Amino acid sequence: MASTETTAAQDAKDAKDREGNDLAGLEAGLDALETVQTGRKPLRQTFTEKILPPVIAIALVLAVWQALVSFKIVDDPTKLPSPGAVWEVLRQAWLQGELLGYIWTSVSRGLLGFFFALLIGTPLGLLVARVKVVRAAIGPILSGLQSLPSVAWVPPAVIWLGLNNQMMYAVILLGAVPSIANGLVSGVDQVPPLFLRAGRTLGATGLKGTWHIVLPAALPGYVAGLKQGWAFSWRSLMAAEIIASFPDLGIGLGQLLENGRNASDMAMVFEAILLILTVGIAIDLLIFSPLERWVLRSRGLLVRS
Repeated sequence: MASTETTAAQDAKDAKDREGNDLAGLEAGLDALETVQTGRKPLRQTFTEKILPPVIAIALVLAVWQALVSFKIVDDPTKLPSPGAVWEVLRQAWLQGELLGYIWTSVSRGLLGFFFALLIGTPLGLLVARVKVVRAAIGPILSGLQSLPSVAWVPPAVIWLGLNNQMMYAVILLGAVPSIANGLVSGVDQVPPLFLRAGRTLGATGLKGTWHIVLPAALPGYVAGLKQGWAFSWRSLMAAEIIASFPDLGIGLGQLLENGRNASDMAMVFEAILLILTVGIAIDLLIFSPLERWVLRSRGLLVRS
């Protein structure tokens, strides 16, 4: 009888040990699935995946552009200058010390205007997202303003403020604030209610809950709104510089584009277009793309590479 009880106890112990080993193996497997590979990719792989494709795309565009000119498909240089002619205009602007001035005039205005839009759009977005009465009153207006073309604000801004930098900043604000605010509203709407309940249980209410719970959880939507807000800022500024040109304002990229149109100089027009495009891409690559990757990586949505 004692021998039978001992055997049964031993079998139960063995079964418990096997169950523990199975659970440990399952935990190890889940940990392995969740482990983020932090090793960097080889330089050759990075080059072929991230650098080579855009280089090839640019080369193809230049080849098609040159072919249109070389084979006389577009034989009027006043309509389509050659890549070499545009490069010569860029080189001359650089040698004369004017190129960086064009870029800095517009970039400084754009970044400063975007900073002001950030200071206004962030609290406005929180207010709309958290207060039902404010959302009912202002939410549709923000959506309507976001769909309004930025160029529509230039004439009234000129009438109200005159031809000065304040007019430029006003146009940027009117173009960017709705996008930033709506992005934050969208991010707050996507915060899981469980996070808010957990925060209230831990005492994170009011401003403390907004700072420690709502804003961190709403970061993906907020960053998307920031990217869109910058795009609207940059387009609004270019529209303002093109329409409201004035010598005392300096020559930015939009003014450069307008000068090329007035002079019927297509090489200058293409110079301005390329510079506007390059600045927009550079700001996105240097500021917003790293910020977006950081937010996604912090939530386990992007594997470190």
